[in-house]
Amino acid sequence: MAKLHNSEITLRVGLDDNRVPETLNWSAEDGGIDNEEAKALFLSVWDSKNKESLKIDLWTKDMPVDEMKIFFHQTLVAMSDTFMKATQDEKMTATMKDFCAYFEEKMELKQ
Repeated sequence: MAKLHNSEITLRVGLDDNRVPETLNWSAEDGGIDNEEAKALFLSVWDSKNKESLKIDLWTKDMPVDEMKIFFHQTLVAMSDTFMKATQDEKMTATMKDFCAYFEEKMELKQ
């Protein structure tokens, strides 16, 4: 049997006195990321025992709203890409992509 390789991703959240995020940093040694700054993050984890998804969504006080809209859009696009890879469901992926285009239009994100 092959030896199991462990890979670690680290999130560090700097909080103010009211426990509101001021800084977000992340590291992923296997990906060459070392203590990189971020302004927002979404993390979803599947709990197969309870058949539910658990999530963490954080953003810093200084995350601009216009950037948050772009972040949401790009996350939705990435989720639809991942959905296609995971399920091969072309019809639902197309529906998700249509929503992404609608979101982009309504948020006036096109350059």
